[in-house]
Amino acid sequence: MTSVTFGLLSAIFWGSGDFWGGVVSRKIGAYRAVFYAEIVGLAMLFTGIAITGEAFPEQGKFLLALLAGAIGTGGLIILYRAMATGLMSIATPISALLAAALPVAIGLFFDGMPKITALIGFFLAFVAVWFISQDSSEKLNLQKINDLFLPLFAGLCFGTYFVLIHSASDTTVIWPMVASRTGGMAVVVVAMIYTKTAWKLTEERPWKLIILNAFLDIFGNAFFIIAGQYGRLDIASILGSMYPGATVLLAWYYLKEKLNGLQWAGILSALVAIVLLTV
Repeated sequence: MTSVTFGLLSAIFWGSGDFWGGVVSRKIGAYRAVFYAEIVGLAMLFTGIAITGEAFPEQGKFLLALLAGAIGTGGLIILYRAMATGLMSIATPISALLAAALPVAIGLFFDGMPKITALIGFFLAFVAVWFISQDSSEKLNLQKINDLFLPLFAGLCFGTYFVLIHSASDTTVIWPMVASRTGGMAVVVVAMIYTKTAWKLTEERPWKLIILNAFLDIFGNAFFIIAGQYGRLDIASILGSMYPGATVLLAWYYLKEKLNGLQWAGILSALVAIVLLTV
């Protein structure tokens, strides 16, 4: 039950962070939003280390978390690119599904087959991720196989992040997140230099939203790590991958964006999946 609870919390916090991150990205751009959120997040994490006194992990695990963060952030940039091509309605669910599928496959291999109720829960969770991410305002256009390449590659990056950060954080929580965010920030810096993105915030500085985004993302990662420490990687990953649910619900509440029938069906499917994963 504890692993399911923390996995669900990771989805709620990640999805909420994505919503507010999207809001601030509209003001200052995606790269700068991620960059400044990473800086704020690192300050929060070092404060947490000062309070808890968490010991520095093994060097190999620190480097593994560093690699996980670089790959995960690289996937995020790839996903932004996929969404920019006009495939937003297909890019998000495909990337989220593969992000969950990879850890599930690895979890089945190393941890063995879960209970039948959990398998049904996995299936319903996959359905939930797909349905929740659908936007009826966009038409699906998959005439070229290349339309799937970027979303699939982004999902592979996210799934790899899940696996690597799980392996790097079996005994610690905060230090792996420090390493992960450091690796992620390095990738963002390279991307900003390559795209010649301005560093200075000339717009109205939405620091409250940046801080909120960083706070939510940190706790989303922390809850995912703890979920993996208490239980199976596949369950933690499939629950964490339902983060689009929180994002679309916040958009519905704050931005008055309408949810279509598939999205409501996805939310219902997610609730049933959660119940099945707890029994």
